[in-house]
Amino acid sequence: MSSETLLQVLQASAEFSSLYDGMRRGFAEQMVYGVAGSLKSAFLAALRERTGRPALVITATIQQAEQFREDLETWLPGQDVALFPPMEYLPFEVMAHSPEVIGQRLSVLERLARGESLIVVAPAAALYRGLTPSAVFRRSLLTLRPGQAIGRDELVARLVRQGYERVDMVESKGHVAVRGEIVDLFPLAAEYPLRVAFWGDEIEEIRRFDPATQRTVEQVDALSVGPAREFILPEDGLEPAIARIRRDLAETVARLRRIQVREAAARAGEARVEAAGAEAGGAADGEVGKGRAGRGRRRRKDVPSLPLDAVDAAQKLEERVEGHLARLQEQIYFPGLEQYATFFYDQLETLIDYFPERPLILVDEPARIRDASVEAEGREADRQAAMMERGHLLPGQLGLYIGYQELFQRCRQGSAIYFSALGRGIPGIRPANEVGLSATTVQEFHGQWPLFAEELRRWKKQGFRIVILVGTEDRQRRIRELLQEAEMESGAGAAGSPVAVPPPGGVWVGLGSLEGGFQWPGQRLVVVTDREIQGRQRRRRRGGVHGTAGATGRQGARIASYQDLQVGDYVVHATHGIGRYLGVRSETILGVTRDYLVIQYEGSDRLKIPTEQVDQIQKYIGAEGHEPRLNRLGGGEWAKVKSRVKESIREMAAELLRLAALRETLPGTAFPPDTPWQREFEDAFPYEETPDQLTAIAEIKADMEKARPMDRLLLGDVGYGKTEVALRAAFKAATAGKQVAILVPTTILAQQHYATCKSRMEGFPINLAVLNRFKSPKEQAEIIRGLAEGTIDVVIGTHRLLSDDVKFKDLGLLIVDEEQRFGVAHKERIKQLRANVDVLTLSATPIPRTLHMAMVGLRDMSIITTPPEDRYPVETFVAEYDDALVQDAIGRELSRGGQVFYVHNRIQTLDDVAARLHRLVPEARIAVAHGQMSEDRLEKIVLDFMDGEYDVLVATTIIENGIDMPQVNTIIVEDADHLGLSQLYQLRGRVGRSNRLAYAYFLYRRDKVLTEASEKRLRAIKDFTELGSGFKIAMRDLEIRGAGNILGPEQHGFIVSVGFDLYCQLLEEAVRELKGEPAPEPEIQPNIELQVDAFISDQYVPDARQKIDAYKRIIAIRSMADVEDVADELVDRFGSLPDPVKNLLDIARLRVHCNRLGITSIAQMRDRVTVKFLPSAARAVPFDRLALLNRRPEFRGRIETPRTRGGTSFTVKVGGLDARSLLRTLLLLLEQLHAEVAQTAAR
Repeated sequence: MSSETLLQVLQASAEFSSLYDGMRRGFAEQMVYGVAGSLKSAFLAALRERTGRPALVITATIQQAEQFREDLETWLPGQDVALFPPMEYLPFEVMAHSPEVIGQRLSVLERLARGESLIVVAPAAALYRGLTPSAVFRRSLLTLRPGQAIGRDELVARLVRQGYERVDMVESKGHVAVRGEIVDLFPLAAEYPLRVAFWGDEIEEIRRFDPATQRTVEQVDALSVGPAREFILPEDGLEPAIARIRRDLAETVARLRRIQVREAAARAGEARVEAAGAEAGGAADGEVGKGRAGRGRRRRKDVPSLPLDAVDAAQKLEERVEGHLARLQEQIYFPGLEQYATFFYDQLETLIDYFPERPLILVDEPARIRDASVEAEGREADRQAAMMERGHLLPGQLGLYIGYQELFQRCRQGSAIYFSALGRGIPGIRPANEVGLSATTVQEFHGQWPLFAEELRRWKKQGFRIVILVGTEDRQRRIRELLQEAEMESGAGAAGSPVAVPPPGGVWVGLGSLEGGFQWPGQRLVVVTDREIQGRQRRRRRGGVHGTAGATGRQGARIASYQDLQVGDYVVHATHGIGRYLGVRSETILGVTRDYLVIQYEGSDRLKIPTEQVDQIQKYIGAEGHEPRLNRLGGGEWAKVKSRVKESIREMAAELLRLAALRETLPGTAFPPDTPWQREFEDAFPYEETPDQLTAIAEIKADMEKARPMDRLLLGDVGYGKTEVALRAAFKAATAGKQVAILVPTTILAQQHYATCKSRMEGFPINLAVLNRFKSPKEQAEIIRGLAEGTIDVVIGTHRLLSDDVKFKDLGLLIVDEEQRFGVAHKERIKQLRANVDVLTLSATPIPRTLHMAMVGLRDMSIITTPPEDRYPVETFVAEYDDALVQDAIGRELSRGGQVFYVHNRIQTLDDVAARLHRLVPEARIAVAHGQMSEDRLEKIVLDFMDGEYDVLVATTIIENGIDMPQVNTIIVEDADHLGLSQLYQLRGRVGRSNRLAYAYFLYRRDKVLTEASEKRLRAIKDFTELGSGFKIAMRDLEIRGAGNILGPEQHGFIVSVGFDLYCQLLEEAVRELKGEPAPEPEIQPNIELQVDAFISDQYVPDARQKIDAYKRIIAIRSMADVEDVADELVDRFGSLPDPVKNLLDIARLRVHCNRLGITSIAQMRDRVTVKFLPSAARAVPFDRLALLNRRPEFRGRIETPRTRGGTSFTVKVGGLDARSLLRTLLLLLEQLHAEVAQTAAR
């Protein structure tokens, strides 16, 4: 229909020519006013297409930057547009900091430093902080290639110097690990980690690997490695900078001490005046001596020579900076090092300096940027002054930031173009060229298609060229169908194709996401988006913006690390019960070395388990914080516990199967297939659905369209999109003429669900109501009457819905949110309600895949495991508690109009904490909430907080997890090291639910001596912050809670008593038995005792947890293909196989042959190896053929066959064979024997 693109139309306009000409003439500043919607991004795209120059877009906020980026990706398909987000730098020592934002920033810096011609979009706040000089950053970049000469240790030392953290196993960005001649590293700018294999001091090969499985994905020809930190130390010596820091420190400490002396003198004067008054009063009463004594005591006790907090400021500053200097001299990176950047470099640079050539610079709404910046600069100046006063900053550190005026000054060095909706002058900006566009926004039609069709006809009549852009192909197809019904022809563009423009009066429907449409009468051009048609825009999910899904194994690939055994962990042995793992011990007996796992049981009992039986051991996983009792070796207690659990599981599974069978026989409502309304309702969802959501929706609709009643469980973490799935089911039922009841556990959740339903179902003839305690008796009576008469289609309510006076005219669907939170009586009433209606139950706690698989056939379940990619990340800090840090964090959130959760988990001292916060932040309105309050009072406080009556909510961990509070974007958790990881995971999930950056501060109090347990917790929190194994442990614990929610509290108790994995195994066996399915054939467990060294040395796999994992992988081998797979993995991860490991794998091959041939043991006694068969298997063995094999040179008469018929074994003479040769001989023999057995069977 059209061969002209929208960018070509722009480039042909007089306005574009004026701008382009100004650029060619070198104008430092140009102003474009009268822009609307996405026309400004289209202009930048047209300039980029014409000039090919790199570009920088500066916006007022991160949200606008994100939207501008999406606009540019629509206008310039296939071109990479990078976001450079702002980052919080705390002037405090931070133990850990989440890596997502810094990874994104480093990726942009690295690509620019390598010369890429990028388009970068950044909010102004991301540009104010000075950066390491680009020349220094460029020199820090490294490109590695196979064949390159560089030593392993040299590479690792360089990486550590650049901020990489050395670990045992690389799971997160910024990690590096060394194993023999292999170095694993995960650059912050990379999507996947990489594995570098060395041969001496030369790189042999480079491979990309999956951090979830630790397996190679592909080989790569080259590897780009950038630093793991933005600040880089200079290469030419640190002494001058250290001397400057010491000078600044000495001056600052002296100044603070002078202030202290003055304050002390002032206080002493006040005290003397007060004491003199007291003495005079005492003399008047005739008690002179007493007065003097009183005065003397007061002077000694109450007037310190220096105020303690001021003493602390000088002392703390000195201690902190001296500690930093000691690490600097050792060239050790520490959190907060970048705060000293101004001492190392005379001139810091900005992002503009990193571009390989002078970029196009587009500044979006400069007046808005200026206003926000002036306010932010004022706050920052106040904050820095307070930090200086408290000894948290040195004067030399104040040059880290530039102001907006300096930023605009630097913009003029490029070709700066300012875009503004209004044509007003802006102080400090003197454009050499001004261009007016007179474009306007498009009115919104709020889903009213007839109104939109009418406007289209008017535009067509006036000769406008009409471009409609929508988010998905389904939506594109639907719009074109509607256009056809309205007798309007339209062209269409495929995904990834440029936005085309039809001839005058024509319509073109393309795919893309824009901030908004625009009308440009001067060009007879109109662009309309879904935002105008529907009243909301369907946005693409921001996959990979703040982290890469692939890189963190989100899709449930094998993750071993969170089940890795560590010394001291509890374990479950299938036969002996619960013990404590003490580690792996190597023992040499009769010259043969083997590894054994040592398990401690009750008392002094210890059990040594050969590593070939490691599959008998499972890590004990019960409820978080629960410490199980150790069993006694040889006692009958464990057998009784297992028996009780088995019986209980069997009863539960039988009941679930009975209910499932009963459901098949009950009459229900078969809902009709989807209608056009349903499609319209679903199209209006403002985000792209995740694959899990789509699967769950399809499963639920399929159930609803069957004649039997649905009873489906929908599982997924908070914010994973369960509500939208439930709303689609509710809409389907309501439009089919049935009533829907949505039952929730709290009044607040009822209000929230009601608001969501109202906003989503607006414009459709569906009557909604909410029934809870906040409704007056009169309102409640009206709603109850409406339900009985059928005038209300969808009702959302608390347990008030379960009252006897509530009757439905025609209930078709019951949606229950978090059923486990209702009481016993309420659950009974829910059971009555659900008799013949479709039921959808929602639960926010996830469950593990193992339990899901075990329950197949017991309950219909849909699981949403894909996390949302459309939220901004929660920037997470782990730090020592500091009043100044708390004051800073709360003040910063309040200054941007947000709210704060402050978690303190002791009810007795909550009011003290609130009082302390009031002293620190007097302007904050603070409320206190905890679980011992009455329900009414708690709900009122939370609702008032949600309504903005308070700024800070000081609470225990009771903060409602299901409640959506998008305005709360900072959470501070005191004594975080005393909380469990899953609690921290859920607490962190309570912020970051809006389209702005959120912050979580996990604070701990530094003990004089940290206990081992405390240190372990802090390490786990740090790991959790970086989405390492701590994060996976948190998820695992949440999943177990989810299992308790689904199976009930009694079963949760049984999970705790035998451990999660054994519970799942017993459940699977019970289900199979009840369904009458045959049990799998028991595997032969051959006993192989050969006098060969078969173990994994500490030199080959230094980390004990990875060693256990390797043993588990070897024990799980069931085929020759498995052997090759494990061998490949070991070589891939740890390097060439040493002989003892080759022996282990050969023994695994022998086990495979044993299972094929029915061999029960291969045992060596002195110089003979006896191979013994099951009697049933021995009958199939052609022992006479062994005599023929014995003549072959490779066996040289070593085989001795049974002399009588019916024999079940044969022997092999060992004489003259070393360990490797013996194993090769046995493998060859069993291979030949297997072939002979197969031939005999075939005959």
